[in-house]
Amino acid sequence: MSALAEAAARAGIEALRRGDARGARAGLEQAITLGMKPEPWFLLAQASRMMGDDERERQALDKMLEVDPRHAGALVLRGDLAARTKDNRAATSYYSQALYIAAAGLPIPDSIRAELPRVQAWLDSASRDYSVHLSQTLRNAGFGTPPPRLAEAIAILTGEAEVFLQQPTSFFFPGLPHTQFYERDQFDWVEEVEAATDAIRAELESFVADSESAFRPYVERVEGRPNKAHSLLDDPRWSALYLWREGGPTDHAARFPAAMKALEAAPMPVIKGRSPSALFSMLRPGAHILPHNGMINTRLICHLPLIVPGDCAIRVGNQTRAWEPGKLTIFDDSIEHEAWNRSNEIRIILLFEIWRPELSTEERAALTAMYEAIGLYDAE
Repeated sequence: MSALAEAAARAGIEALRRGDARGARAGLEQAITLGMKPEPWFLLAQASRMMGDDERERQALDKMLEVDPRHAGALVLRGDLAARTKDNRAATSYYSQALYIAAAGLPIPDSIRAELPRVQAWLDSASRDYSVHLSQTLRNAGFGTPPPRLAEAIAILTGEAEVFLQQPTSFFFPGLPHTQFYERDQFDWVEEVEAATDAIRAELESFVADSESAFRPYVERVEGRPNKAHSLLDDPRWSALYLWREGGPTDHAARFPAAMKALEAAPMPVIKGRSPSALFSMLRPGAHILPHNGMINTRLICHLPLIVPGDCAIRVGNQTRAWEPGKLTIFDDSIEHEAWNRSNEIRIILLFEIWRPELSTEERAALTAMYEAIGLYDAE
């Protein structure tokens, strides 16, 4: 690089500092013509921006991004230019890439990092505008209320919702649909279980009246194992009373004949040492079960709401539902979920697991053998 190129670049930089956009551009363009390496494209873009020359700014920024596609400053300015010229799709692309680079921990000058909150705010606003545009277009096409799955897809598209997939912590069975909540009318046994709600609630209320202390924390320490990293470890705010545990009925089961009879209608797995599993789950006032994923994805979890005050709900993935007394809530617990009781009263449900309906008879039999083998491994 010649001394003349260096001198021209220095003159251009000094002019830029003084706010002399015309002088800055002249010096920087001369430096590029004289072969300065690396070319000061980013500085030239800034000078062109000060002059209001959008086309020359675009050319300089595109050159800069050819040399360094991860130049966060150039990405931000290119996004600014696209936004000024009403090319919102391009602005979204450039701004999003700048935020991605920042999130990846790549070095970014403080002056550019200070611009990122503004960039995020623009993206948020653009996402809202895009969502309004899509909603209006659908309304004009006769879809004032989009089908639920399309509504969720649009929310994901616009960044208002996330993609939640099955992520079991222990065992993943491939090829199963990533469905958050299942509807009650998908199962022919639901009506029989729900019909027993009043009888089960009466059994439960009688038991709680004289034996509430029999409920134990749902998450307990296990001797000889590391303590679970759970916010409700040994916490009675989330408590359980088992009817079926580790494949067999508990001592409490005899107090609940209506519940035990109703459970016979459900396709609960029968796995030696593991299933059936059924319990009353008590969530005390103010309790919050934080987001988590279940261990396996070959089952669904069923909640039969029995005692349900207001302001209690469960979120699975992007969907949140309030429990309704006597109406089963059925969901895939291998998808991230959480639950809360924000009322001043206890909430109690009957919780049990069923086979996923998509599994064939052969697959269920093979899974039963596999789960039993897991239980036998190193058991002696």
